[in-house]
Amino acid sequence: MRIKALLCLTTMALLAGCSTSNQLNGAGQQVRLVNDKPGAQCQLLGEITGSQGNWLSSGETSSSIDGATNDLRNKAAAMGGNVIYGTVGASDSFWSGFVPLDTKVIGQVYRCPN
Repeated sequence: MRIKALLCLTTMALLAGCSTSNQLNGAGQQVRLVNDKPGAQCQLLGEITGSQGNWLSSGETSSSIDGATNDLRNKAAAMGGNVIYGTVGASDSFWSGFVPLDTKVIGQVYRCPN
């Protein structure tokens, strides 16, 4: 009986861990997403990809996009950036029609004066 209870609790913990979305950290909250290309006063730091695992949360499309965007903003902050421009969702692959793969968001990271 104890083994079944332990197995059940372990399974529930694993399922809960797989369905959570990326949380926006304090530094990531300072990163802005913009539609207009930053001016010459801003330095391009590179292009990055944010992702959100969808293995068990495939039905939550908006949550997956939010999680991928949070991951993108957190990574941009870690690079020293404060602006992300040109954010787009990555293309679906052949397999995404059959299994729920990660949601990916791509953008260019800039460091701009405040």
